[in-house]
Amino acid sequence: MIFNNILNTYSDIVFLVGIFVFILGTAMGSFINVVVDRVIHGEGLGGRSHCDFCKKTLEWIDLIPVVSFIVLGGKCRRCHKVLSPQYLYVELATGLLYLGTWILVPLTSVVLYWAIVSCAWVIFLADLRYKLISDYMQYSLFIAILVQKIIMRASAFSLLGDLFAGIVVSLPIGLIYVVTKERAMGLGDVILAAIIGFALGIGKGLLAVYIAFLVGAIVGVVLLLQKKKGMKSEVPFGPFLLIGMLIAGAWGNELITIVRSIYHW
Repeated sequence: MIFNNILNTYSDIVFLVGIFVFILGTAMGSFINVVVDRVIHGEGLGGRSHCDFCKKTLEWIDLIPVVSFIVLGGKCRRCHKVLSPQYLYVELATGLLYLGTWILVPLTSVVLYWAIVSCAWVIFLADLRYKLISDYMQYSLFIAILVQKIIMRASAFSLLGDLFAGIVVSLPIGLIYVVTKERAMGLGDVILAAIIGFALGIGKGLLAVYIAFLVGAIVGVVLLLQKKKGMKSEVPFGPFLLIGMLIAGAWGNELITIVRSIYHW
């Protein structure tokens, strides 16, 4: 009986902490929406948030993650213009990302992993919306990954190996960048691939690039069939690289085994 009570209490605490983590993630999602827009446009992160249409400063009641958007019906409280639902989606998605990270990684490292996830998420959204990758966010992502490796007591020799892995993984993207004269890939994609190689190593890093090309090809064909994109339309590659990084980081060993069996390596 006592054991059951302890177990129930523990389950309740975990549930409440999970709710708190999700709410924290939605709040960070609201901030990430601001970061994406301001960093890409070269604006500072200081100053109050404002409506994109009437430019009126938003009050605290307008800034409650998820709740404000739903209560106001997705409209500005001042000018009543319809706001993009992407703000709501990003807040909810960030809440889920924070919750998933909290569940999957060691508790002692969760804050650092949240920083990595947040930087990667900003890069993903900025490239998706504006087809641009901020250098500042790439530097921030690299530093967060470097700090994580140092905390895990990586040696100087292993860090040099990780840097070499970053160079190797960036080579396929870099070659396309040079051959096509930046028409197919941007320099931001090359740097992002290098960061992914630094984070995952050569094997999983190249797997991430492989997955990125595969997913990108599938999405491109689907968009072409739906006539949403033409043959000359630009599709940002950064999001596919980050999807590849996520998949390779989570299931890299299993997928490498499958790929080797397919190509008989």
